[in-house]
Amino acid sequence: MNLRPDGIREHAGIYLRGLAMGACDIVPGVSGGTIALITGIYERLVGAIGSIDPASVKHLARGDFASLQKDLEKIDIPFLVVLFAGIGTAFLLMSRVVLSLLDNYTVATYSFFLGLIIASAVAIFLEIRSHNVTTVAFLVVGTGAGYLLGGLGNFDAGHSLPVLFLTGMAALCAMILPGISGAYITLVLNQYEFMLAALRAISLPEILAYIAGGVAGLLLFTKALKYLLATYHGAMLALLTGLMLGSARMLWEKGAAAGDMFTGGWMFFLVGLAAVGAVEYMKRRHQAVSA
Repeated sequence: MNLRPDGIREHAGIYLRGLAMGACDIVPGVSGGTIALITGIYERLVGAIGSIDPASVKHLARGDFASLQKDLEKIDIPFLVVLFAGIGTAFLLMSRVVLSLLDNYTVATYSFFLGLIIASAVAIFLEIRSHNVTTVAFLVVGTGAGYLLGGLGNFDAGHSLPVLFLTGMAALCAMILPGISGAYITLVLNQYEFMLAALRAISLPEILAYIAGGVAGLLLFTKALKYLLATYHGAMLALLTGLMLGSARMLWEKGAAAGDMFTGGWMFFLVGLAAVGAVEYMKRRHQAVSA
């Protein structure tokens, strides 16, 4: 790792970007990937993750350390270590903040989350280049499936390590999709507050099970998700939009159980809309400058 002044400045900048990504990733509705794009490290991040070869596990198991070393040399390890240190720091700090908000300002917090999700769904739908019967059909199917999925907020699957592993698998896979927040998937699967508490207490078994599931999901499904997005771009984005809109039911129900979402939450709902709007504006401006 480069410890010269210019190297220290570079790593400090990466760490701060990690803090920003982690702060957004822990809030349902804003994708840390979008923050990576705005701050100019998205391509480097994708390249670093894409250079991770699942075959390295075989090389390690067989004791083929020469091949393992070659695999590791292809990965931008210093960048990933510093970036994830920033993300981890933000997770530990923000977990306390979000839990406090959920406990003391439940209606306002869920209203804010609802604004984030609705605005994010609209932003995803606007990425569709052409609208036709197929995209409308996938939007309807996604909305219906999301509505049913949103009902899982009342379903208690427990918080066992296998459940957390599967949650991590779904959540971290979602993070590579455009505009999807892994925290939101965790929330829909009824594990969000539990994982926040685990982070606050630094409960390693639960945290490691969640991370292990995420790593397994990325290794197993990244190529398939990228293929679907490249081949069926409009249909996939319409499906994602529908899933987010339908599953927003759960946010409304959780907030309404604590109070009046209309009178107590409309201002925070608008703040959530505005927050995603500001992030999308910065993203599009960055893309226009880079084009």
